[in-house]
Amino acid sequence: MRESVIYQEILQEGRQEGRQEGRQEEGVTLVLRQLTRRFGTIDEPVRSQITALSLPLLEDLSEALLDFAALSDLTYWLQVHQS
Repeated sequence: MRESVIYQEILQEGRQEGRQEGRQEEGVTLVLRQLTRRFGTIDEPVRSQITALSLPLLEDLSEALLDFAALSDLTYWLQVHQS
């Protein structure tokens, strides 16, 4: 059974999903670390919004946060990019 084409396809899909989830978790962790270093403690509601972002939006946020002058910039960015 392990050598069947269907088994191999399912196994490959599982690996791809696992990698995607890993990248997502790493992205969230990195962005939260950067924001915490820059602005201090991030409130739980804001943390939850960041955790819910897709990987492409996390990548966009990781670049945008370099231009944030205050935590309000993050709040505004999240409002604009919430879907």
